[in-house]
Amino acid sequence: MITSLHTGGAEKLMADLLPRFRQEGMEVDLLLFDGADTPFKRQLLAAGVRIYELGQTGCVYNPLHILRLIPYLKKYDVVHTHNTAPQLFAAVASLFVAIRLVTTEHSTLNRRRAWKWFRWVDRWMYGRYARIICISDKAETNLRRHLALPQDDSICTICNGIDVARFACAAPCGVLKSEGADLVAVMMVAGFRYQKDQDTVIRAMSLLPERFHLYLVGDGERREECEKLCRERKVADRVHFLGIRTDIPELLKSADVVVMSSHLEGFGLAAVEGMAAGKPVVASDVDGLREVVMGAGLLFEKGNCTRLAETIESLIHNRDLYCHVVSKCEARASEYDISKMVHGYRLVYESVARV
Repeated sequence: MITSLHTGGAEKLMADLLPRFRQEGMEVDLLLFDGADTPFKRQLLAAGVRIYELGQTGCVYNPLHILRLIPYLKKYDVVHTHNTAPQLFAAVASLFVAIRLVTTEHSTLNRRRAWKWFRWVDRWMYGRYARIICISDKAETNLRRHLALPQDDSICTICNGIDVARFACAAPCGVLKSEGADLVAVMMVAGFRYQKDQDTVIRAMSLLPERFHLYLVGDGERREECEKLCRERKVADRVHFLGIRTDIPELLKSADVVVMSSHLEGFGLAAVEGMAAGKPVVASDVDGLREVVMGAGLLFEKGNCTRLAETIESLIHNRDLYCHVVSKCEARASEYDISKMVHGYRLVYESVARV
């Protein structure tokens, strides 16, 4: 169960994981609170995954969803939820039907944890789950601290994964170099949401020579703000908004540098994708990203556009540094192959189903 299949890390995991679960012999279906048509949804349907939906209105917190869930929950050995609305509503529905619940915690931090009164709701909600999977060690540490939970086996960490071979073997699409042979293509793949920080990358572009171009892949509620910032910084002709794309491996393979700039991050799947594509990754020094990138790619202080610009320029002007970082990034990406994630999830499902 997940809120929707719009662009995002959790949504991409559904598109990558569920077909592999089927290949492993598991019977798996997906339930969406918002069943809007998206590329990820079409990808899953083409792979033969059965998808149910509670509506297509975007109103995912409709209390009636609790009643609508109950007939579905009765059909399965394990129900796995992602994102807040499914997490909460499945927990409430479990008061009326006996089900084994698993959830994935995708963030190291979220806005509701700042509301002290909501901690009691969180403690009750997570207490309904047989197992909580965190996508990074820091996500697990922060969740345990938030809930004041002991070091028991109800919470575990299974890192996110990608199809490493698909990114490593992708062919460059060539579209990024249409502006000129000496163009330096900097790319960031992320939704335009409050957690992400495209603003710092845009500001960094204003500090870089004109042959540096930025390609922003994704969409979201903050896109117009970022477009306005480009005009204010007079880099609108060098910042390209590519929207939602299905050819991410090919785009990353065409870039020179991959940037992941965030205010907060649960893991940083896009950073791993950039590494797997054989590109140097430069990322914000924040929880989640730090764990994935440190020792392989390069980190910069969150929000420091000057340091980001200097780091990008040093990679381009120092070929030895560039090749060294690429080599370390490729080795790091191999640690996050999706096959390891599939195996970890299967072990969780089997242990929960046996209870």
